[in-house]
Amino acid sequence: MNWFSKLLEKNTTANKPSRKALPSGAEPRSSLPTDNSVSKPSSTHQQALSVAQLKKFAPLRDLDDAALSSLPHLSLAYAKGAILFTLGQPTNSVLYLLAGQLSMQPDSDSRYQIDADSTLANLPLNSGSRCGATATALSDVRILEIPIQLNRLWTDKSQESANCVELLDIQLPEPINGSRFFNSFAQAYRENKLRLPSLPDVALKLKDAVQKDIGIRGAAEIIQLDPPIVAKLIQVANSPLYATEIPINNCHDAVARIGLNATRNLVMGISMKQLFSCTDPELMKGMQALWKNSLYVSSLSFVLAQECSNINPEDALLGGLIADIGAIPLLHFAEQFPDGGPSFQELKTALPYLRGPVGVLMLHTLGFPEQLGNIPHQAENWLYDSGPELTMTDIVILAKLHSYFGSGNARDLPYINSIPSYSKLNHGKLNPDFSLMVLKKAQNRVNAAMHLLS
Repeated sequence: MNWFSKLLEKNTTANKPSRKALPSGAEPRSSLPTDNSVSKPSSTHQQALSVAQLKKFAPLRDLDDAALSSLPHLSLAYAKGAILFTLGQPTNSVLYLLAGQLSMQPDSDSRYQIDADSTLANLPLNSGSRCGATATALSDVRILEIPIQLNRLWTDKSQESANCVELLDIQLPEPINGSRFFNSFAQAYRENKLRLPSLPDVALKLKDAVQKDIGIRGAAEIIQLDPPIVAKLIQVANSPLYATEIPINNCHDAVARIGLNATRNLVMGISMKQLFSCTDPELMKGMQALWKNSLYVSSLSFVLAQECSNINPEDALLGGLIADIGAIPLLHFAEQFPDGGPSFQELKTALPYLRGPVGVLMLHTLGFPEQLGNIPHQAENWLYDSGPELTMTDIVILAKLHSYFGSGNARDLPYINSIPSYSKLNHGKLNPDFSLMVLKKAQNRVNAAMHLLS
């Protein structure tokens, strides 16, 4: 068992289609499968919502008008007391509440309500391939039904944004939008002149070596080039995580005790912490907060991969750690900007728009595997659908959503059981009650991980 597994151990011993509008000749009938407990709609008809009306809903608001105008959609009416769909029911649709009130019962003891006039009604009731809750009408309701191919339209659209190299079409919040600072940053990004911080040679060499199945001796020879990292590895190997009467005092034995993959991720984590550093006091405070949050997301990614998927938890740990790496070049650019750049709070409002494309660039520059390159852009794209199989990106999306639980930012976020990533989890194990259990049981272990990597 490796160092992070000990922290977070369990409590018990297809070709991608091209982006195009959906076919306009879709059948005007509901595609929701039926079972004995599901009510049939009292009426079904093709709904002719305008583009402006459709743009009320996420992610429809971010699709272009041409795609929206050709998007087939139905309006389904249900009477009070009707059951619209049940937990775990397969579906080929993305559903929105147009009118009325629904009670949603996920796989937990608690339920929640959605009113048509609430902001949460702008998000899908369900967008995965399986329904994440049972929906009961508390009043007469109207439902907007769109084919699940909407997920592919949105995923292709967001992938195009991830490949954007201009940064010119990004609308940032005021006062940074159109400012001299942002224009300078966009130009440096576009001309590949951003001063990207680099990882220590030891981290890069070890990352490449482990991919080539290097042995413990070879890994130790690489790590010994960086004495501070050697000291940290020995500290971890001699920590209570590896209770033993035999102390370790050399790099080779530390790597042998911790394990190759865990050593790689530990070295990467120690090295990445050095990137979250600057001399400006205000920006440094922000850097430290970002680093702490990155550790938290990486810890949650490890837990979720271990508990709910077949994804290697060690790989998920690294995936969570690099989710916000795009913030680093932006903050360094602000520190070096002449005549003073924007405040950290102003930069913080721009991070959701910039950390994706900048993070992709930084990971490419640092030579990270392609499977990780998509994570910075999609980590908070809650409605992103990577395909039928659970991926590393799905795990990080779920971890990111978990990281907001209990915060003021969680108010307008989707329920976790309504997003595509949720529907791919093994046995649908992750539910609101289980989520709280994971957060509670892992918190002390997460804090220990933060201490080791700090």
